[in-house]
Amino acid sequence: MVVRGAWPRLRVADWTETRDTLHMWTQIVGKVRLAHAPLVNHWWQVTLYVSPRGLTTSAVPYGDGAFDMEFDFVEHVLRVRGSDGPSRAVALEPKPVADFYGETMGALKELGIETAIQGSPNEVDPVIPFAEDRQHASYDAEAAHLFWRQLLQANRVMGEFRSRFVGKVSPVHFFWGAMDLACTRFSGRPAPPHPGGAPNCGDWVMVEGYSRELASCGFWPGGGEEGAFYAYAYPEPEGYADRPAAPEGAFYSRENGQFLLPYEAVADAEDPDGALMDFLESTYVAAADLAEWDRAALEEDPGRWERHRRR
Repeated sequence: MVVRGAWPRLRVADWTETRDTLHMWTQIVGKVRLAHAPLVNHWWQVTLYVSPRGLTTSAVPYGDGAFDMEFDFVEHVLRVRGSDGPSRAVALEPKPVADFYGETMGALKELGIETAIQGSPNEVDPVIPFAEDRQHASYDAEAAHLFWRQLLQANRVMGEFRSRFVGKVSPVHFFWGAMDLACTRFSGRPAPPHPGGAPNCGDWVMVEGYSRELASCGFWPGGGEEGAFYAYAYPEPEGYADRPAAPEGAFYSRENGQFLLPYEAVADAEDPDGALMDFLESTYVAAADLAEWDRAALEEDPGRWERHRRR
């Protein structure tokens, strides 16, 4: 593991066991948010967000107050905070998922936050119930910190990309099902029902997630030696896979049904931000043009008010 500049280097092979344990931990926390937050289209209410310290639920409503949960990858604790003052902390350290699950649910109970969640993970195979999972028990603090710093950079550039779209667009948010940071733009038109097929996840979940025509992008710690950025369209317009994508190193994976850009191709670039933005823009344009989106109505210059703000 070598840190170079703003875009840290982290080989997937060097932290796979920690990644897989952390994946289960984020599923537990995400399911707590799911248990209490009202439904928002495409399941946006269940996600986590990149924070200045790690990953957070943001405020989750509970009774006439709220609470939040944050993975702090600087001090390596899960913080659970209530709006009435008390808080609890669960140490992020090598421990089985079963222990983390028990400690996290115990911390919520101590704060008076009664919570029942589905006790098994989604979008993985095989499935081990959280309370029984002693297989995933690794935590490399340095690797977790570097992964969060990767997310910080991806979140920053994806946020800039998001700012150029004035149609319906998701936040830049972390889906714990597949453990990926994502941002999705929508054309405004309905999409055909998604066929589903994600492991240990009801097809109806995917029907809600893909109920509108979209072009999505993101980052996840797989698909390349150091993770990969991805982009796809649903429904995929004819000719999408054959469109060229920038920068050099980007390609369409027919196995995955999406464009991929290895993280290392971005980190090694002379201008990493520009390389990633080229990937996000080129793959979006391919989807929007082939599907005949009304781009004039959906896109705008994010600097359109700068001349007034400077006065």
